[in-house]
Amino acid sequence: MNIKILSGNPNLYSTKRLVEAAKKRNHNVEIIDHAKCDIVIEKKNPCIYYKGHLVKDTDAVIPRIGASVTFYGTAVVRQFEMMRVFTTTESQALVRSRDKLRSLQVLSRAGLGLPKTVFTNYSRNTEDVIKHVGGAPLIIKLLEGTQGLGVVLAETNNAAESVLEAFNGLQARVIVQEFIKEAGGADIRAFVVDGQVVGAMKRQGKEGEFRSNLHRGGTATVIELTDEEENAAIKAARVMGLAVAGVDMLQSSRGPLILEVNSSPGLEGIEAATGKDIAKSIIRYIERSI
Repeated sequence: MNIKILSGNPNLYSTKRLVEAAKKRNHNVEIIDHAKCDIVIEKKNPCIYYKGHLVKDTDAVIPRIGASVTFYGTAVVRQFEMMRVFTTTESQALVRSRDKLRSLQVLSRAGLGLPKTVFTNYSRNTEDVIKHVGGAPLIIKLLEGTQGLGVVLAETNNAAESVLEAFNGLQARVIVQEFIKEAGGADIRAFVVDGQVVGAMKRQGKEGEFRSNLHRGGTATVIELTDEEENAAIKAARVMGLAVAGVDMLQSSRGPLILEVNSSPGLEGIEAATGKDIAKSIIRYIERSI
């Protein structure tokens, strides 16, 4: 098959591993920077040009779209869909996953466990917002934040009020979430491919750090999911419409709580922690689907 990987950086671990896995299974693979594609829209003949050349004879694309180029990256994926090219991540699911508020609403409607979350339209009544999640300590997150950036732990009600007022003054949209103390600064990343968990790791924040992101110095170890955790991860990916997803969960006294469903999850941490060939799982999913 002819597979295109949509990636802005060919040197990223995830991109290189996908290339390697596709070649190992005797597929032709090419990396395309989606930000440099030209989309041509006309009646019954949608097409894409890349570096002046018509993109053709493509069987499948693997979108690796960074958050900063979601709008254009999604348009490129949608164009491939119009060209009847299979994609491991559908454009609509990509858009849905990048909207944190919408994602939480979708997950809540599906009956999945979530940390209690409040969103307001720059409300000046910060006391009520804090009260709705049970008071401090609490988590304040920028809606557009990634990799642990724009996430604040407010340990007192006064601190929470100050942070909320600062974000409101900057016209920055935030969500406020209850702090799950029993999680102990750790979360779980379950990697789902085609309705199956193909790898799972527990990420622990470094000493004194409540964020467990590996980009923030956290460590990862392989973990055996409980049936409840595995079912929650699979259901979360399904209701978000994602065939390939990284589902982040907290372990709590009331069961697994979904934090986020990532539509472009990195492979480095999960492959290192589990020793599993996750890239191969993605390529095999394409093979089954075409």
